Amino acid sequence: MLMNKILNKITAAVCAVLAAVVICGAAPDVMAQKNEFNPIQTGVNSLNIAPDARGASMGDLGAATDPDANSQYWNPSKYAFAYSNAAVSLSYTPWLRKLVNDIFLANLAGYWKIGSSDNQAVSASLRYFSLGEVSSYDFNGVAAQTLNPYEMSFDLGYSRKLSEKFSMGVVFRYIFSDLGFSDSYAGDQSTGASAFSADISGYYTTYPIIGRNECQFSWGWNISNIGTKVAYNHGENPAFLPTNLRLGAQFMFPLADYHTLAIGLDANKLLVPARPRESDYDTNTTEGQREYLDALENWENMSSFTGIFKSFSDAPGGFSEELKEIMWSLGAEYSYNQQFFVRAGYYYENANKGNRQYFAVGAGFSLNVVRLDASYMMATAQTSPLDQTLRFTLTFDMDGLRNLMGRRK
Repeated sequence: MLMNKILNKITAAVCAVLAAVVICGAAPDVMAQKNEFNPIQTGVNSLNIAPDARGASMGDLGAATDPDANSQYWNPSKYAFAYSNAAVSLSYTPWLRKLVNDIFLANLAGYWKIGSSDNQAVSASLRYFSLGEVSSYDFNGVAAQTLNPYEMSFDLGYSRKLSEKFSMGVVFRYIFSDLGFSDSYAGDQSTGASAFSADISGYYTTYPIIGRNECQFSWGWNISNIGTKVAYNHGENPAFLPTNLRLGAQFMFPLADYHTLAIGLDANKLLVPARPRESDYDTNTTEGQREYLDALENWENMSSFTGIFKSFSDAPGGFSEELKEIMWSLGAEYSYNQQFFVRAGYYYENANKGNRQYFAVGAGFSLNVVRLDASYMMATAQTSPLDQTLRFTLTFDMDGLRNLMGRRK
């Protein structure tokens, strides 16, 4: 009986979480005009793909969730509050599987608590995004070149508690993107593009008593990929990095002994200026054409740091248009004894800014040494190439492994 009541509570809570965003965000974008479609354009877009199954199964949620080995992507300052002294995680995501079968994202992440006061942690992650095998053809239809374009990044982070409830973290990242072909006949040897960036983040957590139950409330923020532009084509076509502001909160409460439910909400905004739209100018006149070309040149030459501030005031429609650039994630996680997990979530992006809208579900199972998580994405648009995306994450807890090795000795 107790288990049935708990499952009913879980079902009702998760359904409420998923329904809220759908009701609030679905209707207005059905009538979106084609000429209003203006997604933010950046380079190295793979940096915005959620790497792990846990966060992805809650609708790409993670700014304020409990720390784990993959917090480097969501909010690295959470590592300072990690329960284990060290952990390593490996994630694998077949990407756009409905279109091709050789694109994937692999991510390796981990952390290590340092010092004797349990206040500090160092962390690192390595991300590799393969675009599969791509071929070019000459005018006769004969294959000229075959290559395997890819994007990768490597970063190091440091986080520290500044009080019993608050921590901050920083991350420094190197990014490399190799997407181009080389034209041997013209003597053009295309090279990959490099960039450097940094993240800064904060995390606050407290344990309020509500009724007779000890709950947990957390909030966090992370500004990621603050850095240089990535310069393609020998520096002639620089592109903004996907600098992103993530804000989130989570509330966790007990359902019964060993049973807990956490509900979280994240909001994301790319801190990148929108490319000027030709439709916003009267290009039928010489003056209008000149204004558009000047605006386009200013956008192309704008520094990434200027673009961060410009991103809050560049929308032609004013504040209402700026709100459309915010992406929302709403999700829930049920846990039994911190060993078995069931998760669900919803991700919403305005139709004029990319139209990524999908449900996600997932589950996880944890032992003392290893945890396995999986997630499944279901796009609300039938033609979305993101539909049916799977993710898998394998995490090793170093404390559990050390204890296991100690018992064997």
